[in-house]
Amino acid sequence: MADGMRRTAKRPVVVIAGRPNVGKSTLFNRLVGRRQAIVSDEPGVTRDRKEGEALLRGRTVCLIDTAGLEEAAPETLFGRMRSSSEQGVSQADLVVFCIDARAGITPADAHFASWLRKQNRPVLLVANKAEGRAGTEAALEAYSLGLGTPLALSAEHGEGIADLMSEIVDRLPPEEEEAGEEERPLRMAIVGRPNAGKSTLLNSLLGEERMITGPEAGLTRDAVSAFIEDGHGRIEVVDTAGMRKRARVDQGLERMSVSASIEALKMAEVVVLVLDATRGVDEQDLQIARLIEREGRACVLALNKWDAVEDRKKTREFIMDRIESSLAQMRGITVVPFSALTGEGLSRLLPAVRQASEVWNARVGTSDLNRWFEEALERHQPPLVDGKRLKLRYITQVKSRPPTFVIFGTRVEQLPEGYKRYLINGIREVFHLPGVPIRMQLRGTRNPYTTQDKK
Repeated sequence: MADGMRRTAKRPVVVIAGRPNVGKSTLFNRLVGRRQAIVSDEPGVTRDRKEGEALLRGRTVCLIDTAGLEEAAPETLFGRMRSSSEQGVSQADLVVFCIDARAGITPADAHFASWLRKQNRPVLLVANKAEGRAGTEAALEAYSLGLGTPLALSAEHGEGIADLMSEIVDRLPPEEEEAGEEERPLRMAIVGRPNAGKSTLLNSLLGEERMITGPEAGLTRDAVSAFIEDGHGRIEVVDTAGMRKRARVDQGLERMSVSASIEALKMAEVVVLVLDATRGVDEQDLQIARLIEREGRACVLALNKWDAVEDRKKTREFIMDRIESSLAQMRGITVVPFSALTGEGLSRLLPAVRQASEVWNARVGTSDLNRWFEEALERHQPPLVDGKRLKLRYITQVKSRPPTFVIFGTRVEQLPEGYKRYLINGIREVFHLPGVPIRMQLRGTRNPYTTQDKK
């Protein structure tokens, strides 16, 4: 793990495990209280461990959804998925082992139940899809797994969830006294095209193989979050599925993955846009950057695979020229070249994220702002519109996240876009607001001797 970073684990960890397609993600969503994990009838949708916070009977727990347990060679995708799930189980204060009551006990259920008994972890056996009396009777077959009394429920229909919450809380270790109110973590999303190295980056930040990686494009299917500390506080890092051109996204599952990525981007404070430096910038990278700009997020440009770039100076200049010429609001954006594989340059990423967050949250004093405003108007007077000069009276910042300003004046709503850009660029340069979107709103002053409701 990088210097000064560590995982925070203050809440008890509850891991949901079981073979594929027994309803683990549906159960996870039910317990966290919202659709946080992608659910599909297709087996093996969940590939990476997904964390969520759940409030169960007044007790806050860290809930982890895992990939389906399958027997497979370690080097295969399913083998890597199983390894990730086994790592999740090793961290658990309680394992919720899920089976499908309708399907009965399969050899895979028996195999992994035997493996769980050897892990020295408390296990709660859950028979999912046990709707109605017939399902409850079918669940009794699970006694044969040797994991205690099975709890029959239906995650899809919400049956038995209240009992499950009580059972989980009863089996958790005693609650520890909290040291004080926990500071809200900075939310950071990692986005980019498929195979740009997003999951490798998160693994490098965490110092563990949390995300499944490999040469196959599109391994990450859902937005997956994890927590790290960088010496200034906690950061919630969300790894997202790669975003391809809309015309190429044709499968329902991939559409859900892209939707989850966009939702994670909208919820973030700082977005790290990962580019494959060996490929430069293509139109899809620019589309993602425009989405970040449109949503008003702070952005850091991360150039991955920097160790494989031969002419670094030329590559960096080309990428910056393309970004800044295409996206006016990205002017002055922080660029961090690094290699997620070797760790080269990685130590500069989180300080850049913190700095981008400060700019995104920046406040400019009204007096300083209006002194600059008067000078800007003197240097370059507002234009004439219909033969009359627009009168701009004063400016104020109404909010941050991103910095948003309002200009008041006579007929100010007719201000041309070119003059607005002049003012925005001036604010960005004078008050040191690089690389974040700046919003500018216009408010015309009304003549008190006119009425709106003329009859």
